[in-house]
Parts: sequence; C-alpha cells; structure tokens
Amino acid sequence: MSVLSVVGDSVSVLAQEIKVNPTIPPGGDKLTNLVGYLSWLVILAGVAALIYAGGKFGWERWHGGAVESPKIVFAAMVGGIIATSAGAIMNAAVTGGS
Repeated sequence: MSVLSVVGDSVSVLAQEIKVNPTIPPGGDKLTNLVGYLSWLVILAGVAALIYAGGKFGWERWHGGAVESPKIVFAAMVGGIIATSAGAIMNAAVTGGS
C-alpha cells in the first residue's frame, strides 16, 4: 500500500518498505557445488591453454615455422579475464554488493 502526498506543485509517494528474506531453494547447495566445480574447470582450462601455447611457441621457434602461439596466449588471457570478471560480477550480484 502506498500513500500519495501532495505539497504545493510537487507530488511524492510515501511507500512502505518491503522486507525480503532470501532463502536457498531446495537443492541449492548442490547447484552451488556444481558451479564451484565448473569454475575450477574453467581455471584449469585456462592454465592448460597457457602451457600448451608456451610449448607450441618453443616448438615453432625451434623449427622456424609460422608463429601462431601468441594468438593462443592472447585468447587464453582474454578468456581468463572474462571468466574472472563474470565470477566477480555474479558474486557481487548474489551477495548484494557487500
């Protein structure tokens, strides 16, 4: 329920505060556990990509072939930045920014 207050030419709305108490849905702890495993897999994939790119860079330098490994390193770095940013944004959204 809200109440309108008219003072002169301005109109303001006086509203009641709605108190929300969030609760974890059934099976929510299992979902949180799954998200934790998926985040570790993303981190592991990023580290593996950097290790692979380093090995490929050494191989390309040793054999004198075309150097394509910097693209892999760049893609792994961008993927890591996106994954880390998404995790921080979702953590802030879930905890309410505090």
